Amino acid sequence: MRNEDWDPIYCEILKDMGYDRASDENAARVLKALMVNADLITDDELTVKDTVSIFGAADSLKSDIEKRRPEGTLISAGSATSSVMSMGIIPDVIVTDLDGDIQSQIETSKKGAVTLIHAHGDNIDLIMQHAKEFTGKVILTTQSKPDLVLYNFGGFTDGDRAVCFARHMGAKKILLYGFDFDNPSSKAGSDPSVKKRKLQWAKRIIGDSEDIVRI
Repeated sequence: MRNEDWDPIYCEILKDMGYDRASDENAARVLKALMVNADLITDDELTVKDTVSIFGAADSLKSDIEKRRPEGTLISAGSATSSVMSMGIIPDVIVTDLDGDIQSQIETSKKGAVTLIHAHGDNIDLIMQHAKEFTGKVILTTQSKPDLVLYNFGGFTDGDRAVCFARHMGAKKILLYGFDFDNPSSKAGSDPSVKKRKLQWAKRIIGDSEDIVRI
């Protein structure tokens, strides 16, 4: 998604959720400063296949994978990483704002996955605690203004950012596993009502275009 297309949506999200652009940009500066010596790559250095399978963290993830074998480039949305790893699936790419079972994400990075680490106003503490533990190849992302190091592919939650990234990389077919926009999975310390609002934004951002296949 081009930044000029994303920014109006982002402004709506800020207004709806009560978030602050300055806080997002501060988190992005912290991430960039911490990761200056990391194995940073550009999107040009990564190849994505025409078909992409994206794993979300909904309770249906395991049954969805049993219904249809994932194919193409495998992208895990943050919290889903531990679940797919337990099923013997190693993602090619992780899209994360560093919440959930972070150790499985770090382990997947060590195994060769490219990690898109995202900065937003609410995750500065997690950035400072965990970002440098990702020793594999890394792409830094923001939901505000991009620059030469920080990318903005569009998207608000890990799941829809993964879809936006796949589209940016030219994917023709995107298979969604473990995506449930109406029934958020429970997570310690998370407000279910806020999560549900976030998922409604994710649903809108992903849309119903022909490239999406919901398992």
